Amino acid sequence: MREKFAAHGMQARVTLASSGDEMIAAARAALDEGLQIVVAGGGDGTINAVASVIAGTGVAFGVLPMGTLNHFAKDVGIPLLLDEAIATIASGARKQVDVGEVNDKIFLNNSSLGLYPDIVRDREKQQNRLGRGKWLAALWATLGALRRYPFISVRLSLDDGTDHARRTPFVFIGNNAYIMQGFSIGARAALDGGKLSLYVAQRPGRLALLRLGWSALCGRLAQERDFDVLSTEKMEIDTRHKRIRVATDGEVTVMLTPLRYRIRPGALSVIVPS
Repeated sequence: MREKFAAHGMQARVTLASSGDEMIAAARAALDEGLQIVVAGGGDGTINAVASVIAGTGVAFGVLPMGTLNHFAKDVGIPLLLDEAIATIASGARKQVDVGEVNDKIFLNNSSLGLYPDIVRDREKQQNRLGRGKWLAALWATLGALRRYPFISVRLSLDDGTDHARRTPFVFIGNNAYIMQGFSIGARAALDGGKLSLYVAQRPGRLALLRLGWSALCGRLAQERDFDVLSTEKMEIDTRHKRIRVATDGEVTVMLTPLRYRIRPGALSVIVPS
């Protein structure tokens, strides 16, 4: 890695971190030294951990997409090949992008309640206890969650003064708007719109959930009466529970309610292709 950066005239100090705490400590040490570029190499969870330190500092953030899905890198236009990503850090331009935040924890992609945090928790248990691979564990965890199919009751209080009471299997909050139809579903056209996007289904059964997925692929999701798409700069989500599992960029944390979400416009300076 040092040699690849040196080929572009850059001196790189490389830290191999085995945990999120080590990543965060390395990023903080870089800031304390006054370094002007901090780079994270890994998947979306790694990118999130380092960005949580860099956001709001003005320091340039470089991304080497080395994970499975690399959602953030794709959405900001960073090349997925390692050599091209390094060349981008050496010669690219800075772009200010938004970050989302829930109870002081940031997310670059999305946050969710309900089914997805349950799936992640169960997947990790199967990986640790049964030794299953990530994708096989994810499949069994998804089937288990659909079998249990729990609902949560939430009250969504938006910044326009409106309240929305819903009983739903999931609440999905995106950092900016997600494409929710067609074969580009799950991508974002921009990360500097200054808005959180909120997606919530009202009491769908298992078959209705599959129908929503089919409607999204067919471009008819906006016509579904029991599917809400909302936009806000900040909001509060309350439930009947004092604590609830919350997913942020694929990592699950137990948080106290109410959950306070907000967008932080332009908080992260990312190096992207010129």
